[in-house]
Amino acid sequence: QVHLVESGGGSVQPGGSLRLSCVASGRTFSPYAMGWFHQAPGKDREFVAGITWSGGYPFYEDSVKGRFTISRDNAKNTVSLQMNSLDAEDTAVYYCALATLGYGGSLFHRSGYDYWGQGTQVTVSS
Repeated sequence: QVHLVESGGGSVQPGGSLRLSCVASGRTFSPYAMGWFHQAPGKDREFVAGITWSGGYPFYEDSVKGRFTISRDNAKNTVSLQMNSLDAEDTAVYYCALATLGYGGSLFHRSGYDYWGQGTQVTVSS
C-alpha cells in the first residue's frame, strides 16, 4: 500500500508561482513513475506532468510546457511540481499519483496510475 500526501497549494494572482510537493510512504518510492493531475470543477481529472523513476525523463501536457517543472527526490520519497506563470485556467485541485504498473503512453492517462493523493487546491485569481 502507498500513501501519498500533497502540499503547497493555495491562492495566487495571475502570473504568480506555486510549488507543490508530494511525499510517499508505505512502499518503495522507486522504481515507479510519478505524475501530477488536476481536476477543475465539473471537469475530468487531467494529466499535467509525469516523471520516470530515475527522474531523467519528465513529460508534460502541452499547455504547461515551459511553465511547469516536475522533479523528484527518491532519497526523500518526494515529487514536486514547480508552477510558474500561472493563469486562471490552472485553477483546480492537483493530485499526485504513482504508477506501479503503467508505462509508456499510459502514463499520460489517469488509468496508468494506481495510487492517488487526496489533492491540494490551487486557485489563480486577481
